[in-house]
Amino acid sequence: MKWAILLIAVAAAAQTPAEQRGKKLIDDAVQALGGEKFLSMEDRIESGRAYSYYREQISGLSIAKIYTRYITVAAGKTGEQIGVRERQIFGKNEDSSVLFNENGAWEITWRGAKELPKDRFDRYRDSTFRNIFYILRQRRNEPGMIFEARGSDVLENQPADIVDITDAQNRLVTVYLHQSTKLPLRQVYARRNAETKERDEEVTLFARYRDSGDGVQWPRQIRRERNGEKVYEIFSESVAVNKNLTDELFTLPAEGAASPQKPKKK
Repeated sequence: MKWAILLIAVAAAAQTPAEQRGKKLIDDAVQALGGEKFLSMEDRIESGRAYSYYREQISGLSIAKIYTRYITVAAGKTGEQIGVRERQIFGKNEDSSVLFNENGAWEITWRGAKELPKDRFDRYRDSTFRNIFYILRQRRNEPGMIFEARGSDVLENQPADIVDITDAQNRLVTVYLHQSTKLPLRQVYARRNAETKERDEEVTLFARYRDSGDGVQWPRQIRRERNGEKVYEIFSESVAVNKNLTDELFTLPAEGAASPQKPKKK
């Protein structure tokens, strides 16, 4: 125990002042989101309306329900192996969905399940690793993770502290945290577009935080922008956590990818 305390003290002493402040801001954000209740969140259901955009114009609208379940990843592997499963269900009758798990991605309709191209899954995987809530829930104590304070700014009339988050794979995410509430307001990162080979700037904004009913704060409005243009937005009418979602919801049917799987009503 004494050696463990000594190692922690040595690691803290090796941090720069900017890193020490960045770690403090990140710890404050975790507490603002619910502390241990946020860190022990097992699953989540977000229900609302989802919009897709093309050149700032609405190109699609759907009733959406997003089921998310966290899974355990081996120590030291949280930056390599994805630790979440997600199913996005669309339409009033919930007759179409997209499933993401650690093995790939599928589109599921009444016709059956169709595996999505690898680049679609790769984008989802990369976006997940860089998502601030995923970082705080799954990756905060990952070896090689650096949190560095970068000053402050005013974001849509809200004062924010800025933190750069860099992992051992040199993936960089910049997050803006509200100076009073400590909650995430914005995240920014850049990645190479697989088709154009050019640099895309991915921005996500978070607003309208509410208590999920289980002590976890979660944004009811999430907007994504790419290279300055809005591409997606979801307005959640309800968010519920720890609903004991089962494996069945996040796996393909036993007979294979030829038949759809409809989630059980809760």
